[in-house]
Amino acid sequence: MGFLDTLLGRSKPAKPDLDQIFGLSTAAVTLEAATGFTPTGLGSVCFRAAEGGAFARLQADVQELLDADEGPKVQISTDGYGYTWLLAEHRPEELPDLVTDLHAVNATLEGGGFGPHLLCSLVGFKGPDGQRLALVYLYKRGTFYPFAPLPGDKRDNALELQVRGAIGADLRFERDLGRWFPVWGAPGL
Repeated sequence: MGFLDTLLGRSKPAKPDLDQIFGLSTAAVTLEAATGFTPTGLGSVCFRAAEGGAFARLQADVQELLDADEGPKVQISTDGYGYTWLLAEHRPEELPDLVTDLHAVNATLEGGGFGPHLLCSLVGFKGPDGQRLALVYLYKRGTFYPFAPLPGDKRDNALELQVRGAIGADLRFERDLGRWFPVWGAPGL
């Protein structure tokens, strides 16, 4: 970053650190102890699909890689905004394997030159009363935030802040609460 950038108030965006995703395994243990939320075994990666054969081959390779074990456990869908969601499924007690799969998808897309197309990744949790929760990794910021949807497109802000307080030492949390975007209807939530 140069002198002129400093004067004009421009800053470099944080580089994504995909290895931060592995912190989800530790955070899940802390989350369960503090709040009773347990993994659902579902996680997803959201990205903007690019046109062209190279991206289509890369997407097919990712799906083949994750489907290699014991039948299909990956589903691909597109949301109303045109983003593609790749949903991976494991047994709830296999969270480290799920996290490894999500990391592999992100790393493969990034390594193929499609890093700018990545939006977020999330891992789903459920509470003792059935409340849903996701820990969301913002690719472009390299940070996490909790998202706790409620019926009627509302969210449980108090729970989200409680989760940040409970596992804030385990993950790099997004400080700007305005960037805690809702991911309504996200696969894996």
